[in-house]
Amino acid sequence: MTTRKTAPRFEPFADDASVRNLGGLSFENGRDRIGLHGSLDLTRDKAGLALARELKRTAAAIVAALESADLPEAVAEPEAAPQPVKNPFA
Repeated sequence: MTTRKTAPRFEPFADDASVRNLGGLSFENGRDRIGLHGSLDLTRDKAGLALARELKRTAAAIVAALESADLPEAVAEPEAAPQPVKNPFA
C-alpha cells in the first residue's frame, strides 16, 4: 500500500506567521495579504506534476478564501515602515 505525502494545511489569511514553501517559492501568510517570494521550476516529470498540483491547490485555497469574504475595495497600506532591529545573535 502506498501513501501520498501531503503538505501541511495552509489556511490563507488565517494568521501573520505561517509560510507555505513550494520549491523556491514561498507563500507568506498574513491577515490582510499573502506575499509570494522566490521562484519555482515546474519540470516536465512526475516531480514537476506534483509541484504543479500543489501550486494549484494553494492558489485555489487563496481564491476560495477571497471569494467567501466580504472584501473592501482595497487594503490599507501600513502607516509606518518596519524598523530594523539589532541582531540579538551578533
